[in-house]
Amino acid sequence: MSAPKDKRGRDGILPGLLKGMATTAKSVMRPTHTAEYPHAEPTLPPRSRGVIALLEENCTSCMLCARECPDWCIYIDSHKETIPATTEGGRDRQRNVLDRFAIDFSLCMYCGICVEVCPFDALFWSPQFEYAEYDLRDLLHEKDRLGEWMATVPPPPALNESAADPAEVTAANRPERGR
Repeated sequence: MSAPKDKRGRDGILPGLLKGMATTAKSVMRPTHTAEYPHAEPTLPPRSRGVIALLEENCTSCMLCARECPDWCIYIDSHKETIPATTEGGRDRQRNVLDRFAIDFSLCMYCGICVEVCPFDALFWSPQFEYAEYDLRDLLHEKDRLGEWMATVPPPPALNESAADPAEVTAANRPERGR
């Protein structure tokens, strides 16, 4: 009968230790793929989601974004303004005037529903991601701060030339029917 083998095997500890050191030395010599963020700007995808930007001129205070938000982090205040009739016998019109538009980014889950449901293209994704604050209460951004990010919103991608014209363009270019 043979004697029982040692638990460490026949070779002992030293060869395993040398093999581990060789693996470590190989990986130390390879270049890293990590970007050192504060010193090197990251390369983001072209349409990355960073923060929501507001184009105030397009907002009609329809409240659709606030109603559809699952976190209820959008706050909108507005009032009605009367516009006098421009023609004789015409009726006075009313329009909503935006007083306050705020997004609480401490509650926002960046789902993008508000951007998708806005029928007037007032909300956009900006790739800006450096808006951290020391105080949680400072993450409530009002319309002036949301408007500042419109400068960082990238232009929409170019239309596909081989795609069919939209229905609105086709209808506008259709000749009128004779009566």
